[in-house]
Amino acid sequence: MIAPADMAHCREAIRTGSLSFHAASRLLPTHVRDPALALYAFCRLADDAVDDSDDKAPAVLALRDRLDLVYAGRPRNAPADRAFAAVVEDFEMPRALPDALLEGLAWDAFGRQYQTLPDLLSYCARVASAVGAMMCVLMRVRDADALARACDLGLAMQLTNIARDIGEDARAGRLYLPLEWLDQARITPAAFLHNSEATPALRALTQRLLTEARALYQHSEAGISALPLTCRPGIYAARHVYAGIGGAVARNGYDSITARARTNGWQKLGWLGLSLTRTAASTLLPGSALLHAPARPETAFLVEAAARKSARFSRSEALFSALSQLESKDRARRPLDRAGI
Repeated sequence: MIAPADMAHCREAIRTGSLSFHAASRLLPTHVRDPALALYAFCRLADDAVDDSDDKAPAVLALRDRLDLVYAGRPRNAPADRAFAAVVEDFEMPRALPDALLEGLAWDAFGRQYQTLPDLLSYCARVASAVGAMMCVLMRVRDADALARACDLGLAMQLTNIARDIGEDARAGRLYLPLEWLDQARITPAAFLHNSEATPALRALTQRLLTEARALYQHSEAGISALPLTCRPGIYAARHVYAGIGGAVARNGYDSITARARTNGWQKLGWLGLSLTRTAASTLLPGSALLHAPARPETAFLVEAAARKSARFSRSEALFSALSQLESKDRARRPLDRAGI
């Protein structure tokens, strides 16, 4: 069980740090909402710790150590860590799922760029679909088809976030658009990062990204009817609220450089109402055959991990390699820090 004080801390962290998820979570039943808020608080605070660090390597390595303590049953003495440890124990959370998030954050620490859309989706799988799979675990859903569609929803949400934040990321030296897309648009990565403008070519790439997201949102919906009835409104809400962000980008003329897309409280309220209506309809309408479509190659490892119901240590060779590189980078940095360089 999550301690009440720790739960209160997690609720506040999400209320101020993730308005879209906070709105959608209101429609989840309490037995899912509370562990979901604890999960999101841990993931959000971990992501913020990496994003806000000038040197990301130590932040990612610190997160690795925090996860090790959580899975050893000795979480760091902090509310989000204690709450997440309770979630791991209560729901037998497979270790591969938060490890996938850790690997995605390690890629961010490297400043990794993505050559193709499948390469970008591999990143999205780690930082977003992994959370979708963990949400299924919190709902006690381990069916592979439902997990695959939850991972599709995570991909769609992350592509939406990337489309919204193109300008903000560029100013921070981050580039997520597929490099081959930039090449086709005759935009060099260096020019994009140093002088990004809302050109027609860049707006077209933003639109292309949101078109991919829209297809994934539609694909993901087949899995919502496979969830417990009481959980469906919250997941429909997450789908509509995040897709609404993409709609706001479109209304801005696909300009994510000079403007940041925003949604308002009335819009969120409308999407929550729509989610309740769609939940009612899902009990009457036949299910979609898309439910049984195979998992995307980028998310198949998450589906397999969540369906196995195993919380065993499962850190992949790829993650070991990424963390080893970060450790080498961190060791190389320390003498320079001591020398004041």
